[in-house]
Amino acid sequence: MKPKATVQGLPVYQPGKTLAEVKEEYGIHDVIKLASNENPFGCSPKVWEALGEMKGEFHLYPEGNAPKLREKLEEYLETDPRRIIFGNGSDELIQMIGRTYLEPGTESVMADLTFPRYETAVRIEGARPVKVPLKDGVHDLEAMLEAVTDRTRVIWICNPNNPTGTIVTRQELTWFLDQLPDHVLVVLDEAYYEYVTDPDYPDSLSFLDYNPQIIVLRTFSKIFGLAAFRAGYGVAHPDVVRELNRVREPFNLNRLAQAAALAALEDEAFIFYCRNQNRLGIKQITEKLDEWNLHYYPAHGNFILMDTTMPADEAFQGLLRQGVIVRSGEALGFPTYIRVTVGNKEQNDRFLKALEQLLEMKG
Repeated sequence: MKPKATVQGLPVYQPGKTLAEVKEEYGIHDVIKLASNENPFGCSPKVWEALGEMKGEFHLYPEGNAPKLREKLEEYLETDPRRIIFGNGSDELIQMIGRTYLEPGTESVMADLTFPRYETAVRIEGARPVKVPLKDGVHDLEAMLEAVTDRTRVIWICNPNNPTGTIVTRQELTWFLDQLPDHVLVVLDEAYYEYVTDPDYPDSLSFLDYNPQIIVLRTFSKIFGLAAFRAGYGVAHPDVVRELNRVREPFNLNRLAQAAALAALEDEAFIFYCRNQNRLGIKQITEKLDEWNLHYYPAHGNFILMDTTMPADEAFQGLLRQGVIVRSGEALGFPTYIRVTVGNKEQNDRFLKALEQLLEMKG
């Protein structure tokens, strides 16, 4: 039996190594994971309280439209509830967008070095991915606009971009959207939105008031610390949401995820704390990188892409032997870089000491 042609040869997503894998393989008991951009502070304690109230409901299917979470998110975002659609993580929303708008003969524009699930979603539908090189680690919106044709259906903008951590500014995005033809949907993937403190970062939801061509994707996996629950959402014009709902699985956001996300939204103090600690962590790490004269991209999320000046896999393995899991840049398109999640102060210290030892051995 053969799979359909568009699936043949697709790369399988390779997640980072787990704590258990490293402990078993290297015999190290004290391992820290700074590879998957998870929140080192976990989630709000309010989540645990909410989950305790779910004990008698495990046998029930979840409510398909997540009405309680939808109502809370409407208030949190100050938006029309008809604009909201939920996904099993924002990954599922990416898949739903591809399934709804792409087919053989169409094209989809994206950066060449960005979140790889965009290309996967495009290829599965038999559409052609059109990759535009980043410019100094940032989306080159002018070049992306030039890549648009009559066959273009979807443009993907990861903001902040994964893996570089760079952002497209409000002014740049406004100019870009004003130039686009009406037949193109723009996906603004804002998985790290809550971490951004730069005043030039766009308030993308405000664009929805006059531009129906946008869908904004966000997630509860990052700053909210709910990666295990797989809860994401999109905000778009009601017409876009209506079309996406045609391909959405009936019970795609499970009951526990709905309860956890609802509780997480009620603890704004936790989000404020995590954002501040993340900025302090970025400062802690980048000051050392400056001291060592190592290049890194401006970090607007909760991770830093940095040049180790050695083969990325070599740096990855060297850190791994010291019990520090990071992400090698080899598979990300940056052969001498590593992507490091910003941890808590102790984790950042541990990483920096391990990296310093690695650099001394190399030098």
